[in-house]
Amino acid sequence: MAKQNKPKKKDKIPAKVRNYLEKAGINHDILEHKTVYTAIDAAKTMKKDLNKIAKSLLVKADKDYYLILLPADYNLDEKKLKKVIEKGKDKEIKAIRIPGEKMMEKALNLKAGALTAFGNLHKVNVIVDKNLEKAKKAVFSSGSLNHSVEMAVKDFVKMENAVLDSFGVKKKVKIEKKPSKAKAKKKSTAKKKSTTKNKSIAKTASKKTTAKKIAVKKSPKKSTSKKKSTAKKTTAKKTTAKKKK
Repeated sequence: MAKQNKPKKKDKIPAKVRNYLEKAGINHDILEHKTVYTAIDAAKTMKKDLNKIAKSLLVKADKDYYLILLPADYNLDEKKLKKVIEKGKDKEIKAIRIPGEKMMEKALNLKAGALTAFGNLHKVNVIVDKNLEKAKKAVFSSGSLNHSVEMAVKDFVKMENAVLDSFGVKKKVKIEKKPSKAKAKKKSTAKKKSTTKNKSIAKTASKKTTAKKIAVKKSPKKSTSKKKSTAKKTTAKKTTAKKKK
């Protein structure tokens, strides 16, 4: 007997995140979904608009780390973010960069894919793009690939004591939505009807062509019969002529 592969267990929402949200006492919903790795994947899986998905980025400004949140349909403008951080620190920043996974894991003592949207848990300051406020309610990363947290943006900003500013640039992203089952059925039935019509037309056309071929084959027989009749007439004329002589 072949061994059956056991289905992979879904990651649970980290207990640290659950406890943090419960202590905060803010209304929120924990959403369970398929495994997602990006904000765009999350939007597709949960059938949400990109502007309602909060994208979390860890940024290093000189020696300090910041957790940056902006809508999934926006890109980070590093120059604008640099000005925002300089305004808050009241001093010039030399460089801003997005650290790699290894650097992030080392700096925050995290596993790959375990970065949440909650800066207080990682002991880093949070900066939120103002465009996220337009959504009113947004979906935030929980540090699990199979769970997300949905809550009001204003509650998130208050809970994280986040700085609100503009540093995002709108990008053009189209999410291909899968057609509903009803539409798919209609399309399939329409295709079937068209194919059956084409088949019936082809059959009638083939019947007509075969009928024409048969008619063409039969037509030479008439000509041969005519030849025979003309030949008989000529022989009859000859015999009558001989008799007269």
